[in-house]
Amino acid sequence: MDIFALPPLTLLLDSAYSALLALSALLEPIGGSASAALAVMLVTLAVRAALIPVGVSQARAEQLRARLAPRLRTLQQRHGSDRERLQRETLALYRDEQASPLAGCLPLAVQAAVVGILYTLFLRPEIAGHPNELLAHDLLGAPLGSSLISAIGGGLDAPTALVWAVVLVVITIVADITRRVFRPQVPAEGPLATPGMLGMMNALHYLTAVFAVFVPLAAALYLVVTVSWTLVQRWALRRRYPLPAA
Repeated sequence: MDIFALPPLTLLLDSAYSALLALSALLEPIGGSASAALAVMLVTLAVRAALIPVGVSQARAEQLRARLAPRLRTLQQRHGSDRERLQRETLALYRDEQASPLAGCLPLAVQAAVVGILYTLFLRPEIAGHPNELLAHDLLGAPLGSSLISAIGGGLDAPTALVWAVVLVVITIVADITRRVFRPQVPAEGPLATPGMLGMMNALHYLTAVFAVFVPLAAALYLVVTVSWTLVQRWALRRRYPLPAA
């Protein structure tokens, strides 16, 4: 089922298409053939700037969860055999602290929606019944509507390979810095402290680079900007809201 065939989502997609096309035309005197790529980056920056207040709330929630971690471990030790009691006690603890265990989900939901729209905009030959002019745009010769996988299947030329190499290198470097700077606090003992679990947690940082290979270049550019923004924002907020010592 094509969810964008539903009238409200068709209107949403067509509005996003018209806005991005208009922004691309506005940037054309500066960016030339790369104006659509610049438009995608500006949209990404606008989305992340709008989410700054949510990021602050997320940092506060992370600080609070770290402070509550010893008490949560005590609850697990005390009520580990009674899952229903453990859930009630955990929710009561968050309620007493005026916190939510779901804090921080909004930024992920918003960004997933934006990536989904960009993915669709640069994948469809038609938008709301008219030709998709965004597919004619490129970045230094690399088509914005083509993923790395499809580019390899169709014969990878040098400009496209270079652009994708830069995209993946930037995402991987940012992921590695994030992994080193923001190591999760794990208990000295327990299932989270096993080498296999620690290795899996480290590998999760690089999933964005894997995901980027399968999406159109336009969506990959969104990922480049948003992971870079996230790293800088987390560093600034961690200094403002430091975690308690493990």
